[in-house]
Amino acid sequence: MGDSNSLPGSATENSDNVDEISVAQDDGSLETIVQRLQDSISLGKKHKFWETQPVRQFKDIGDTSIPEGPIEPPTPLSEVKQEPYNLPSAYEWTTCDMDSEEICNEVYALLKNNYVEDDENMFRFNYSKEFLRWALRPPGYYRSWHIGVRAKASKKLVAFITGVPARIRVHDKVVKMAEINFLCVHKKLRSKRLAPVMIKEVTRRVHLENIWQAAYTAGVVLPTPVTTCQYWHRSLNPKKLIDVGFSRLGARMTMSRTIKLYRLPDSTVTPGFRTMELRDVPAVTRLLRNYLSQFVVAPVFDEDDVEHWLLPTENVVDSYLVESPENHEITDFCSFYTLPSSILGNQTHSTLKAAYSYYNVSTKTPLLQLMNDVLIVAKQKDFDVFNALDVMQNESFLKELKFGPGDGQLHYYLYNYRVRNALKPLELGLVLL
Repeated sequence: MGDSNSLPGSATENSDNVDEISVAQDDGSLETIVQRLQDSISLGKKHKFWETQPVRQFKDIGDTSIPEGPIEPPTPLSEVKQEPYNLPSAYEWTTCDMDSEEICNEVYALLKNNYVEDDENMFRFNYSKEFLRWALRPPGYYRSWHIGVRAKASKKLVAFITGVPARIRVHDKVVKMAEINFLCVHKKLRSKRLAPVMIKEVTRRVHLENIWQAAYTAGVVLPTPVTTCQYWHRSLNPKKLIDVGFSRLGARMTMSRTIKLYRLPDSTVTPGFRTMELRDVPAVTRLLRNYLSQFVVAPVFDEDDVEHWLLPTENVVDSYLVESPENHEITDFCSFYTLPSSILGNQTHSTLKAAYSYYNVSTKTPLLQLMNDVLIVAKQKDFDVFNALDVMQNESFLKELKFGPGDGQLHYYLYNYRVRNALKPLELGLVLL
C-alpha cells in the first residue's frame, strides 16, 4: 500500500523509488501506458517490491478468467505479525499524534520541505496543519496508522506514512479499506529504501484492525492502475500564474487579453446558492449517496462522514449548495478543498493558492452553471487556480469553463482487490486527498 500523489503540473514520485516507472504525458490511454510498461519490463526493469504484493500484476491484464475481488483471503488475526518491521539501525518507529501541536508542527515541516514537487522543482505541496488534521482524523480513525520514522540520535522526524479508514464500494460490494496517503521520506534519505518498509508497516497495522484492502494514488505507474486520471486547471489569477511559471501566455495572446479571457462575473447567478451549514448534513448525505451510486468505484458516506469531510472548515474545505427558494429543497451541491503549493525560487511570490474540485452533485441546476458559480466564489476567496480531475462528470464542464489540461496524471490503485477491467475516469466516483 504505497502512495505518492501527483502535483498538478507535472507528476513526480516522492518516495525513495518504490519500483516506479514514470510515464510521459502523451501516453494517453491505460492500454498504451501498460504497453509501454511491458516493453520496459521486458528490458529488465522489474517491480521487485510490487511483484511481492497482492496487487493486480501487469501480466494479468486482459485475462478475463481471473475473478474480481480480494486477491488474498484475510489471515487469522492471531497470525498477523505483532511486532513492527525492522528499520535500518539508525532509525526508529514513532506514532504521530496529530492532536499534539508539537508533532503536528513536525509533520507539517517534513511535508512542506520534502513532499511532492513538480518535475521542474518549481512548486511543492504545502498542506496546512489544519488540512492535515482534517485529512487524518475522520470518524473512526486509528492513531496507530499515523506512522513516523525518527533518527535515533537526533530524534528528528525523517519519514511519514498514513492510513485512514473508509468504506468503498466496488461494483455492488462495499469493502472496508484503508486510504493510504502522505508517504514522504526526507530528501537526504531517499537511498535508504525506507519506503518499502514503511508500506509493509502500515499494511501490518491495517491488518491488525481486520482490514485487508486499501486505496491509494500515485503520480507514477505501478502494478496496476484501476484508472488513470488527468488534471485540468482553470486560471483565476492568470497574471500571477504566468509570472511564477505555472502557465504561459498563449500564442498571439497578450497579458491583458489573457486576463480578460479568464475574467469571471462578480457574483453567483443561481437562486438559492449558499454555503453549506450543519443543518444541511442529512440532505447533502442523501444527495451524495444517490449520486455516487452510479459509479463503479465510489466511497459510501454516512452523515458522520459528510459532516467531517464536507462541512466547511476555513482554509481547508468549502461546500456550497442550492436551496430551492420555493420549497427549500436542497437540490445541488458542490465543494472544493484548499491545497496551496510553495513557489520555489521566486522573488515576488511564495505561495500558489489552489482550490481542488472535490464532490459535486447536480440534479436541478446544470452542472456547468453550478461549477461556474463555484469558480466565482473561489475567485472571491483569492484562489489563484482551480484544479479538477476528469473523474465523475467533471469532463462535461472542463473545456466549456476554460480549464486547460495539465501535464500531471494521477493513477488510482486498489491493494488486495482486483478489478478485472480498467475503468474510464468517468466511472470513478472517488477523490483522494
